[in-house]
Amino acid sequence: MTRTLRKHLAVAVGVAALLAAEVATASAQTAGASPAERLRQDTEAIHALGISGVQARVVAPDGRQTVATSGTADLDTGRPVPSDGYFRMASTSKTLVATVVLQLEAEHRISLDDTVDHWLPGVVRGNGNDGSRITVRQLLQHTSGIHDDLPGYTTPEEYVQQRDDVYSSAQLVARAMAHPPDFPPGGGWQYSNTGYVLLGMIIQKVTGQPAHRQIEDRVLRPLGLDRTRWTGVSPTLPEPHARAYQFFGPGSRVDVTHQVPVEHEILAFVSTTRDENTFFRALLSGRLLPARQLAEMKRTVPVSADLRSMWPGGRYGLGLVERPLSCGGTYWSHEGGDGGYITLNGVTGDGRRSAVVSMSEALGDSQEHISQQENAGSALIDHALCAGGRATP
Repeated sequence: MTRTLRKHLAVAVGVAALLAAEVATASAQTAGASPAERLRQDTEAIHALGISGVQARVVAPDGRQTVATSGTADLDTGRPVPSDGYFRMASTSKTLVATVVLQLEAEHRISLDDTVDHWLPGVVRGNGNDGSRITVRQLLQHTSGIHDDLPGYTTPEEYVQQRDDVYSSAQLVARAMAHPPDFPPGGGWQYSNTGYVLLGMIIQKVTGQPAHRQIEDRVLRPLGLDRTRWTGVSPTLPEPHARAYQFFGPGSRVDVTHQVPVEHEILAFVSTTRDENTFFRALLSGRLLPARQLAEMKRTVPVSADLRSMWPGGRYGLGLVERPLSCGGTYWSHEGGDGGYITLNGVTGDGRRSAVVSMSEALGDSQEHISQQENAGSALIDHALCAGGRATP
């Protein structure tokens, strides 16, 4: 949830009623359709909002996969959207980071109650920030109070100016330290990308390797996720991929595919709908974490008011979001949005049914369009996970 998606959060307050109404309408329109037809309808509904390209993949409990695409991968050439094209994971990578931290906790190499100062002495200091009072758990759950101050663009001109900028983790943390905390540690909830930058630094301190290397060794290789890759400071993606667009307003749709991820040291991962489904199914089915650590990951707290507008009924665990399903029960996810790519995902509590939808354009021109895009993606996930009836808690 970086750069452009931060703008989504800033303007999403007050749209919860609109989201609920649109979900109900979409559910009524797709009632009675087969799962494959419903997925096709949902991807076309997203494209109809003006979003250039959409790709979605649903995996059923028996392993069968249903894929749908809509729109175009390139507005200049009109080529079709690849059914398993690469996209930037952005904040979905936070679940990868959290998984590694909890694996280290299971190995007794780190404690969730360790303070930031224990691992990074003196890094979180100044303007009321105090790393001796902030725990690893609070970083994972966005309850640290650390203010977020990541670079981002809101105009085409800012995109051009910033797209090749490179920041170290230390520089990003220093930006946050220039602000007082949003609240005392443990005294509230506020999404903080900076908290996960610090977690990446802690992983390196504990293991002696960069966080992305630990993610590769502990998660990607064991699961065979060979199309989930760390790209570092590269401003491009592997082929095939849809071009990424940002809609700033009428007559101002910009190709923003070329850019260096702000949090490149930990979150510069690209993936595909197939790999994301595999990852979330493995995580929730217990293949990556012992039962105790998975239970810790699923211990949730309420999110802030702005995110409740985006995620009605949503709660946040340790790098994992819990959201209600229209058919009963809940699902687990972590969406991501950066550089024109907006991706939503979801998996049932038993890890057996999952869905991923990736949109290669971000609508950022108005509150109405932002909420419509978020809601259309959420409706697709809800329909896909409810296709088999009541979800497993």
